[in-house]
Amino acid sequence: MTACTSELAAALAPGLLERFVRYARVDTQSSTTSTERPSTPGQWDLARLLAEELRALGLEVEEADTGFVYGTLPATVEGADVIGLSAHLDVSPDAPGAGVEPVVHPNYDGGVLTLPRAGTTLDPERMPALRACVGHDLVTSSGDTLLGADDKAGIAEIVSAVAHLAAHPELPRPTIKVAFGPDEEIGDGATRFDVAGFGARCAYTLDGSTLGELQDETFSALQVVLRITGVDVHPGWAKGILVNAARLAGRIVAALPPELTPEATEGREGFLHVTGIEATGTQATVSLIARDFDDALLDGHVARVRRIAEEVVASEPRATLEVEVHEQYRNMRLHLEAVPEVSAAAEEAIRREGIEPVRTPIRGGTDGSILSARGLPTPNLFTGGHEYHSVREWASLQEMAAASAVVVHLAAVWAERARP
Repeated sequence: MTACTSELAAALAPGLLERFVRYARVDTQSSTTSTERPSTPGQWDLARLLAEELRALGLEVEEADTGFVYGTLPATVEGADVIGLSAHLDVSPDAPGAGVEPVVHPNYDGGVLTLPRAGTTLDPERMPALRACVGHDLVTSSGDTLLGADDKAGIAEIVSAVAHLAAHPELPRPTIKVAFGPDEEIGDGATRFDVAGFGARCAYTLDGSTLGELQDETFSALQVVLRITGVDVHPGWAKGILVNAARLAGRIVAALPPELTPEATEGREGFLHVTGIEATGTQATVSLIARDFDDALLDGHVARVRRIAEEVVASEPRATLEVEVHEQYRNMRLHLEAVPEVSAAAEEAIRREGIEPVRTPIRGGTDGSILSARGLPTPNLFTGGHEYHSVREWASLQEMAAASAVVVHLAAVWAERARP
């Protein structure tokens, strides 16, 4: 195995790999259509498994009826702020998530990896992150499902770090709160997080990607739903009577600006993304998401959608339009700027692992977006997983081990800040 970033990371790697592979096999894919919470039963299965493991490590554990598992590892120093660690149980509904069979590829040689099923390949020409992982031990799925590194890598890293701290009471640490929760991928889980009961000064999600990432800025996010009602009649006698809602929906989508799509934007550019169309001649629903780092620009994107929809529907006076706008989350920067010491502690922990922090805004959101808005400042840390939400998802064991080691350092940083 290629050398890890530290002796600590190397010591954590074997147990981390075993945990990650075991967790990945549990089907925890969330569902956008379920009315249950958590949205799928597999999330309960992983929650119960983790509760048992945390108890075995000596943590005090609470299994909440919301699907959350909370754990507490007591401090070894007095006067230190309580800190939290969090990762989500579910995996994305964007690709197949049942029957995951993790495959370990030792000592990656830098070439194209062909996975066992579905002809799936990992090509460094298309995935530059692979080039930084030559010699690493990579974990993939079998090629026809997600791997689940998002966010089971984060779960395994937290459990491995907590296990190390519990086994070494001589290491200084504050009280550490752990939370594993459901339905992050459908934007719902953190709304049921017990912030008051958690009792932490701040928390850190492990839900990032590339080695060294520290993220304290996310998109702000709105959902837009357009409901169009037309006039239906038998098509044989439709002239002058029929108003086809499906055709109006198609005209609206066609009129949206092509330069403002996910596939045409990057960096700090926002976008509009059509996520679904359901249509008949009588009724049509167009669902979109709007994203931007700047709230004023975000509101402008939504206004543009509204204007286009109103203009299209107005061309058929007998048609009607309803526009619904729902807030999903806001840029966590709004809340984390007030507590710079929280991100500074993470930067210091990453540097102690011999890694230069990489400050990147998230073109998406994490549970930390909602938690920060609810009063629990929560930046995001890297996990070593890549190509999330696809059957090409993969993770580097060396990068995962580095993330777990950063958590151990993070405990030391906050312990050193203890007040006499």
